[in-house]
Amino acid sequence: MSAEAVGMHMPAVVTLDDVATMNAADPNGHRYETSPEAVLSVMPPPDSEHAMIASRLFAWLIMAGWPAEQVLQAVSVRIPGPDGDGGRIPDLTVWRKPPSRGVWPAVADIALVIEIVSPGSEAMDSVTKVHEYASAGIPRYWVVNRDGAHTVTLHRLGGQRVYEEHARMPLAWLLQTAPAEHVE
Repeated sequence: MSAEAVGMHMPAVVTLDDVATMNAADPNGHRYETSPEAVLSVMPPPDSEHAMIASRLFAWLIMAGWPAEQVLQAVSVRIPGPDGDGGRIPDLTVWRKPPSRGVWPAVADIALVIEIVSPGSEAMDSVTKVHEYASAGIPRYWVVNRDGAHTVTLHRLGGQRVYEEHARMPLAWLLQTAPAEHVE
């Protein structure tokens, strides 16, 4: 289907219900997200390297004692904004308590969001989502780059709801520490 044909069938305003429907209907595993300003983003399906990084982080958190129902892969979350809510699908989320059931749970109980950079998502993960997650009050945000060392940048929420870079290290180094050293 051409971009013109898709545009003819798109609603004037895309709601979170629309985005959830698009995610459920995509046979190729794309992730559809929207910013609080209603900007629609289409993320490519994760590749095997992405899945390996997510699996290593998931196992590290679980082995350290985080309950499985509080460490979730690819769960959608509601991102509040001044003019409406957006919806993002982080690669991993760590929750203080299990989130409410539903497609777009609120971020109030999230302790950490982790995004793994995919080809083409660098600006989204390193700029746009940094601002959105900080504005939403998420205390920790980590970005895993796909360089040779899989460098992890650990952000901590500071005053004025702005992230401060807390540390930067190769994934292998991070996995040799205890998650409690980095997550409240």
